[in-house]
Amino acid sequence: VFIGDSITHYMDRHAAGMPEQSFPGVKTLNLGYSADKTENVLWRLQNGEFAGLKPKLVVVMIGTNNSGHRKDPASETALGIRLILNELRQQSPQSKVLLLSIFPRGESEDDQYRKINQEVNELLPLLADEEKVFHLDINQKFLDKGGRLKRELMPDLLHPNRAGYEVWLKSIKPTVDKLMGK
Repeated sequence: VFIGDSITHYMDRHAAGMPEQSFPGVKTLNLGYSADKTENVLWRLQNGEFAGLKPKLVVVMIGTNNSGHRKDPASETALGIRLILNELRQQSPQSKVLLLSIFPRGESEDDQYRKINQEVNELLPLLADEEKVFHLDINQKFLDKGGRLKRELMPDLLHPNRAGYEVWLKSIKPTVDKLMGK
């Protein structure tokens, strides 16, 4: 199960079928919703969206809209992510969770929203216990040597295109395979 905002949601639109091709034999479900912030994901989880699901693995990436829409402090966004992880563990204690760093946004390292996301990302490893919750940062895959976001992967400097989704899924595949016991 993939949980997140428009970055996750648009995988169905821009990379239809790619998750199944990337992870043969694995059934996937995309629970990403455009414009979601941490509190939206938490609300959905607490109000039945995840009810009855018992996935082997949940991939979570959320928080860029907390930064981009309201410039929430990193500690508040990280707290929201912690609450999401707690809810997932409560509803599906056997599931493993792969928590991804929030993808870079904006053209350069000077982008105000990228800076906020990076502050959140620095807190995310603290949420991983390496037993049920695992943290992975693949952000360098989207940047050039100068730290600039590659437009050929994220043309609008926020959302991946098909090539960007391919990079995303290829980058998490070794970790997903390990966590899925492959």
